[in-house]
Amino acid sequence: MVRKHGRSYAHFFELNLELTADRALFDGLPPVEELADRIALRFNVPKLTENTLLFIDEIQESPEAIQQLRFFYEKLPWLPVIAAGSLLEFVLGEVRSFPVGRVEFYTLHPLTFYEYLRWMDKDILATAYNEVPVRKAVHQELLREFHRYSVIGGMPEIVDSISRGANIAEVQNLYELIWSAYRGDAEKYAGNLRQRQILRHLLSTVANEDDRIKLARFGGSNFRSDEVGPAFQALERAGVLRLIYPTSSVALPVVGQYGRSPRVQLLDTGLLNYARGIQSDLLSTDDLSTTYRGRIAQHIVTQEIIATHHEDSWQPYFWAREKTGSSAEVDLVLEGKKELYPLEVKAGPQGRLRSLHQFVERSPQKIGLRALRNEFSVQAVTTPGGVDYRLVNIPYYHVGFWGRYLKEAVSLID
Repeated sequence: MVRKHGRSYAHFFELNLELTADRALFDGLPPVEELADRIALRFNVPKLTENTLLFIDEIQESPEAIQQLRFFYEKLPWLPVIAAGSLLEFVLGEVRSFPVGRVEFYTLHPLTFYEYLRWMDKDILATAYNEVPVRKAVHQELLREFHRYSVIGGMPEIVDSISRGANIAEVQNLYELIWSAYRGDAEKYAGNLRQRQILRHLLSTVANEDDRIKLARFGGSNFRSDEVGPAFQALERAGVLRLIYPTSSVALPVVGQYGRSPRVQLLDTGLLNYARGIQSDLLSTDDLSTTYRGRIAQHIVTQEIIATHHEDSWQPYFWAREKTGSSAEVDLVLEGKKELYPLEVKAGPQGRLRSLHQFVERSPQKIGLRALRNEFSVQAVTTPGGVDYRLVNIPYYHVGFWGRYLKEAVSLID
């Protein structure tokens, strides 16, 4: 992506700090003007000039390079610099003077469904996708493509190979390479052999978790919760997964309950399918929500919601009410400007609404959202407690547009 952006500049210079020669340029924290001269010599040009983009890849390998970003900003403001790297959170503690306020952060997610359509050269379908609601003529086609996307996932190298004619069997080695790279990166920052063993165990078993997890003895191990907890935090910092915690909030602000059992969301649904070995099973069905208790449908919908938030601090939550004989869970809660909305990802064309009913009965607003295979619709629903509300049904593939559907629903209600 950075290289493509670099084509709009007269000059594009790329450093890879995993290479000793490139990393050595930053040794000793030279004045940034001297550093610019070193880089110019590295690329056999007299000096760096305007209309040049400098790309520093794998910047986590050099705390000195991270520190120098401040001086690029202050001393050479005419030179745009893009830096990229994995596991940056692990090395920021080694940076003496982090360039706060001088650096803009962007969090990259796997490809969204829309980006997948564009990459697969389905531009007409991608254009139709941006309509809310979509036309009836394209609903089934979008549903079929979304199913395929849910099997493949959104890792760019995988999607690129599929777009050039490879099938699922032919890209298994790419899934393994990506999954192994994440495992290897995370293990780099294990402090000792015990921590490395815990990380390996988590990564070899976490994909099989369908429900909320308990840290103690996770995955049938003998590891304690105070050992597993930091390992999960390390994997979150590495970007391999995130823990989604429950909340009992039915209105803003959302208060997470971090002492209760969370749910695990892997980086990408395609990687989840690969790690579980279920891609062939998924290809043989046309309804994701009927397989693995709807786990894959829930996972890909959550992935789409996460990708709509570009701030790294944003945290998804699910709603839970735990009471003997009447526990309830709603898959996600979505924050509007003034209200909190429950979202259920349901199996089959309809599905039960017991948990959604319980949320609405306690909520000051009377709208619920449901993601499913059906086309967009708005239903009048009454809870067992006699509370009337509107249920907004959104196709799986369009859940990222939930805010636009909410406006559409309100206009229909009015």
